[in-house]
Amino acid sequence: MKIKIYGKNIEVTEGIRTAVEDKLAKLDRYLATDARVDVTLRVVGIEHKIEVTIPMKGGHIVRAEESSTDMYATMDLIEETIEQQLIRHKKKIISKKKVSRDDFKNEFFEDIDDYDDEEAIDIVRTKRFGIKPMDAEEACIEMDLLGHNFFVFLNSETDEVNVVYKRKDGRYGLIEPAFD
Repeated sequence: MKIKIYGKNIEVTEGIRTAVEDKLAKLDRYLATDARVDVTLRVVGIEHKIEVTIPMKGGHIVRAEESSTDMYATMDLIEETIEQQLIRHKKKIISKKKVSRDDFKNEFFEDIDDYDDEEAIDIVRTKRFGIKPMDAEEACIEMDLLGHNFFVFLNSETDEVNVVYKRKDGRYGLIEPAFD
């Protein structure tokens, strides 16, 4: 496992780097030796935020973000959250059998008996609706009028389906398709 640590509005000291590496070393039992783990430490006001991103083969990403007023407490939170994400990803691999196991150690799959069907994804409702052409600002207004936290629309500038969403900080985000 290769850990890369980045700092935004914070100097990544040797003590912080060691603490992050020690916390995330517990993930070593799950991930393959060539797995990449990107860690971003950020200070916003009095909040200490940590974001962990693990790119997986097949285009999947395991990601978690936690924040608190203490950097070391946030490290504890992020370690628990990312471990849960990895276990959830393992369960998807077991149930779908289409996702690559290459990112994980083989020992991680030896205890397959712990898979719980109740945690499988269960789509309980499907909605169909027409999408009309509009720009991103119009879509944000429409989303707010509906009281939703996301809105799917046909971007009149690009003729592609886009999504606008409300971010945790109250601002808006735009998701555009990327065809690589």
